[in-house]
Amino acid sequence: MYYPPVELQRNAHVPDFNSYLVMYKKSLENPEAFWREVADEFFWKKPATGPMLQHNFDMTKGNIFVNCMEGAKTNMCYNVLDRHVKEGKLGEKVAYYWEGNSPDHHMTITYRQLLSHVCRCANVLKQMGVKRGDRVSIYLPMIPELIVTMLACARIGAVHSIVFAGFSSESLCERIMDAQSSVLVTADGVYRGEKLINLKQISDEALEKCREKGSSGVTTCLVIKHQAQRTRTGTSCNKLQTPWESERDVWWDEVMRDSPDECEPEWMDAEDPLFILYTSGSTGKPKGVVHTVAGYLLYTSLTFRYVFDHHPDDVYWCTADIGWITGHSYITYGPLANGATSVLFEGLPVHPHVGRFWEIIEKYKVTKFYTAPTAIRLLMKYGQEPLRKYDLSSLRILGTVGEPINPEAWRWYHEVVGQGRCPVVDTFWQTETGGHVLTPLPAATPLKPGSATFPFFGVEPAILNEHGEELEGVTEGYLVFRKPWPGIMRTIYKNQELFENTYFRKFPGFYVTGD
Repeated sequence: MYYPPVELQRNAHVPDFNSYLVMYKKSLENPEAFWREVADEFFWKKPATGPMLQHNFDMTKGNIFVNCMEGAKTNMCYNVLDRHVKEGKLGEKVAYYWEGNSPDHHMTITYRQLLSHVCRCANVLKQMGVKRGDRVSIYLPMIPELIVTMLACARIGAVHSIVFAGFSSESLCERIMDAQSSVLVTADGVYRGEKLINLKQISDEALEKCREKGSSGVTTCLVIKHQAQRTRTGTSCNKLQTPWESERDVWWDEVMRDSPDECEPEWMDAEDPLFILYTSGSTGKPKGVVHTVAGYLLYTSLTFRYVFDHHPDDVYWCTADIGWITGHSYITYGPLANGATSVLFEGLPVHPHVGRFWEIIEKYKVTKFYTAPTAIRLLMKYGQEPLRKYDLSSLRILGTVGEPINPEAWRWYHEVVGQGRCPVVDTFWQTETGGHVLTPLPAATPLKPGSATFPFFGVEPAILNEHGEELEGVTEGYLVFRKPWPGIMRTIYKNQELFENTYFRKFPGFYVTGD
């Protein structure tokens, strides 16, 4: 068992286990007051007229639903950007340190600059005919324009559907067709390590497949000159051929250049969709998980603040890809809602050398570091030598995500990377949950290698056997949740029946995780 360091507890949001228990009890017994306090930190064009949370998890009693802050109106982009720039006076604070595939490529973006880029992109999308509720597919590498496009969609009420830029043309086609997107945003190409990937060619193949299958919904393809710009800087000699269809394709820099940098936000209903994100699913076609504006804002903001014990002077780095839920919640929305400074990384942990992660931590003095057990196990193979070249003393908290971490990797991460002084928050959650549901809190929770420890606020887990009977003590069974939290998914896009059958049919009255 590992206990939180005393120096971390001094200024922590949740400073000890007793504080956690008191807050957890309140979150279950009085969720109305608990979540209203969280909501009070944000801007609401119109306040809620209904309760903070309403739900039905029992199919025998009617349709499954979750409602958060019924009647409220707000805008996600306003809350994560304008609120900081206009109300919080954080305009000059760094939002992102972007670090490219090559160490020669890097950029700093402040909150004010990000807001300006987002407004220009929002105006571009509006010029292309994108309206509130329309879907925009995004197929981009880990570059600032990815975050700009996400937030531009949120600003005008469009629903973004991000597709991981490592997916095939068939996977991209499938997701474009299901979402019925009218615009695709992509880039000419990207280097992943030494490998050049022609994203525009893959995008064209995907759109051709859509046409062959009788769907030609995408009328505009907006293309970022990412690889062309990198090549101009002289560090790359591989010339990329970018296929072009002049009736449909538009260069990003040409339309962004003259686009106004002010754009009034679209005031959205609390339960309007914010984005669709497809889970690959172990069987059948991908499921379009739908998350909504208000609940997702509240939940990603609070989990980020408490799980990483965020403070204004932190530099936070999550190494995930925004193509997955981890990137949505804990690179974009959660950090920005808290006015955080983050590292945005395009590259690989072992390119151009095996110390790349440690080099970046030293360069930006990263304090909170969140990565996957797979990356930790990969870097373990190279031993301690690569770490010795770098100063990792800025680190305060380490996190893991995406899969269970084996105790051996946990101990290496804790002892070698964290030098025995950084708590490891091993977070369990899903695309469907929107944010962390089982997780340690770094200053409050005793840690056991390989354990995600305790539920987050408002989350009430249970373990059931095959017959739906609740199991107590050390046991194995089906992990379920009794009631919703604001950030839980609302439906599967265009398929409420599949949503109900997948997550609620097996045990009426519970959300079934499948774990």
